[in-house]
Amino acid sequence: MGHSHHHHHQELSGKKLLISILLNIGITLAQVIGGIISGSLALLSDALHNFSDVLSLIISYLANRFTRKQASVKRTFGYKRAEIMAAFVNSATLIVIAVILIKEAFERFLQPEAITPSLVIWLSALGIAANGFSVLLIRKDAKDNMNMKSAYLHLFTDMMASVAVLVGGLLMYFYQLYWVDPLLTILIGLYLVYMGYDLLKSSSKVLMLFTPDQIKVDEMVQIIGEHPAIKNVHHVHIWQLNEREIHLEAHIDFHKNINLITFDEILKEIEEKVFHEFGITHLSIQPEFGKCHTKQVIVQD
Repeated sequence: MGHSHHHHHQELSGKKLLISILLNIGITLAQVIGGIISGSLALLSDALHNFSDVLSLIISYLANRFTRKQASVKRTFGYKRAEIMAAFVNSATLIVIAVILIKEAFERFLQPEAITPSLVIWLSALGIAANGFSVLLIRKDAKDNMNMKSAYLHLFTDMMASVAVLVGGLLMYFYQLYWVDPLLTILIGLYLVYMGYDLLKSSSKVLMLFTPDQIKVDEMVQIIGEHPAIKNVHHVHIWQLNEREIHLEAHIDFHKNINLITFDEILKEIEEKVFHEFGITHLSIQPEFGKCHTKQVIVQD
């Protein structure tokens, strides 16, 4: 039942992403044409970011579909990492786009150009409306899914960029402050770097099999080792497969040469403890008795 609910949730997320893709294609075309006609760098940079949104949303959509595929003998984990890969790619593109925008803005500062602000105002308003709708559409899904969060960040930052462009357009229209256009572009770029870095770091940690931040290994080993039958917990590996699955692999040295039924009972107790206290969902334990090899908690294989 839980799996069925999760599958339905993924399908719903996929549909929301598809709607957002179509909206962003429309915005991008409108802003490219408007940016060329008006001469607004901020509008063209917004269009560039919108185009990156389209690509990132397509990546997120494909990852969402791939994740639903079943595991096989060649892919025993299935495509559970697909959404983490999408989050990594999308957060990296956010930072690259930001650098491009900042570079273009500095060049515009050195060579200012006249801009048609009325067109900028209308098209940025269109961007706010469409991206705002997309942001509200996938906001809930972004809370517990890196892939959806990466798509959400692209859309949210683009909505904020459109707000900045609108403010710039109004200032240019009423006060002829044309330097506002590149200034806002720089601020948008810096904001993208700030937002993209955090997600890039989080997705990189998962892909590199780092221990999840919330798990204190020494504390966990100590709690497991408190069981009277356990002599030592060592050779520990903890990694996060995706947002929903954290795996623990360890060797456990026992005081006595216990039978399988006793081991299964102890294993069940350990599973309950590490799930409720550390959120670990999958456990692989190698039982040992009287082995002479290293008993270090962390061992480089």
